[in-house]
Amino acid sequence: MALDRTAVVTAALELLDDAGLDKLTMRKVAERLGVQLNTVYWHASSKPRLLELMADAMLAGCADGPLPEPWDERAHTLAHRYRAALLARRDGARVMAGTYVAEEHTLRFADTLIGAFLDGGHTPAEAGWRTWSLVYFTIGLTQEEQAAGAARDLDPLLRAATADRYPRLAAVVGHFGDFEDRFRHGVGLLVSGREAGA
Repeated sequence: MALDRTAVVTAALELLDDAGLDKLTMRKVAERLGVQLNTVYWHASSKPRLLELMADAMLAGCADGPLPEPWDERAHTLAHRYRAALLARRDGARVMAGTYVAEEHTLRFADTLIGAFLDGGHTPAEAGWRTWSLVYFTIGLTQEEQAAGAARDLDPLLRAATADRYPRLAAVVGHFGDFEDRFRHGVGLLVSGREAGA
């Protein structure tokens, strides 16, 4: 069977899970597939292009039904699906960060999330801004979560944020919470918060 783009992207995602983004190269994808390097370049013209295709593949199914009918519940569901897609892959948030994907899964996800905000009565500009804000917030927090891994140690922050030197920080540092709590809170603010100037 002839090698196609899907096979190249699948191999790249498997390599990502095995070795991480820093060790992902076009040459290693070719080795994994048992093909010449130029064959991989035929399907993905550069590593940035391969990362775009990988990022899009990670979002497969995120916009699919069933989705809640109320617009705000739909936006919450989509945001949680997006985070889950990033967490499902090693360094998933790093792959997504900095890509500007114009492929099917990414466009369908964006269209569906924007649609939720439009159905909530937001202007097209506000719907776009909220969508971008949710995406960037999710990528950033998930990137931090994946970098921290199981070895996350807040002790240095807790020791440094003393009430005598940083009283306001000391008052909140105990509420730093886990990533799930922080994500849920942030999504709530971005979905339900007031519009600028309102």
